[in-house]
Amino acid sequence: MMSTVRQRLLGISPDEASFAKRGFKAASDRTRQRLEKSGSTFVLGYNEALRVDRVDRLADCLEQIEPAYRGFGYEGAAMALALLDTITPWNRGRFEQYLHGPARNHVYMVHIGAGWAAARLKRPFDRATRKCDGLMRWLVADGYGFHEAFFSTRKTIDRQRRPSRIGGYAQRAFDQGVGRCLWFVNGAEVDRVTRTVNAFPAPRRGDLWTGVGLACTYAGADDQEHVRRLRDAAAAYLPQVAQGSAFAAKARLRAGNPVPHTEMACRMLCDMSGHEAADITDVALIDLPADDSGSDVPGFEIWRRRIQNRLTEATG
Repeated sequence: MMSTVRQRLLGISPDEASFAKRGFKAASDRTRQRLEKSGSTFVLGYNEALRVDRVDRLADCLEQIEPAYRGFGYEGAAMALALLDTITPWNRGRFEQYLHGPARNHVYMVHIGAGWAAARLKRPFDRATRKCDGLMRWLVADGYGFHEAFFSTRKTIDRQRRPSRIGGYAQRAFDQGVGRCLWFVNGAEVDRVTRTVNAFPAPRRGDLWTGVGLACTYAGADDQEHVRRLRDAAAAYLPQVAQGSAFAAKARLRAGNPVPHTEMACRMLCDMSGHEAADITDVALIDLPADDSGSDVPGFEIWRRRIQNRLTEATG
């Protein structure tokens, strides 16, 4: 009974992820179908988490999703559980149980999903991440940015506004999520993506390009020529694009769902294999200062810079 009530009050229609509903245009029908399936799989995971009464049973559904899209299902389920924990404070703990249980290998996607919930409930970033890991909390801001760009496209992309609930370094992580969404909003059409990024103030472009590189590598591009055009368009921002690509490779390898388009993108954008790019993200974590170490630069940003530097060194 409670499951039915949750689905009726909070459920999301799969149509919300369609390009027709959102007004997005894709580079090709194949691109549209792939990106729409990414979105509809997110919605599937979200609705499944509302339906299932026990978190440990979620994996029974999510593990049936084909590897290329499985992470999106885990991300959607995370949004639902974080949302339920917030609106039913007498019955919290679902998100933590999910994070440390069936979704433990999808830690990046899970925190991004929590950002969707925070954005949907219009929660201040600091409050929404009070109990989050210091490093992963910035991925909540990333998810916040994707949600706002996806559902409030005119405000977030056309008018380039950030919510007042996002401040400090979280604004930069927010922009990384906006950049990921630009790959979807523009249907992976490189020229449109480039024009959209270049319309933003210069200080925001590096973070936007990071998100673009991550989305291209994780969600996929049509072929090598498509990725080559993205690499050329990024120009001076290629280190940021490559860093986003390495993040995507790490997320897929940790979750055990590597796919050919991620490998192809890493070789084009990072000039190395997906495993090698993922290894660089691990090496860059060694002796990383904590966000509360007193440094003016969060550990997450130091991590990103180290990855960019190591990728640049590795490729000459």
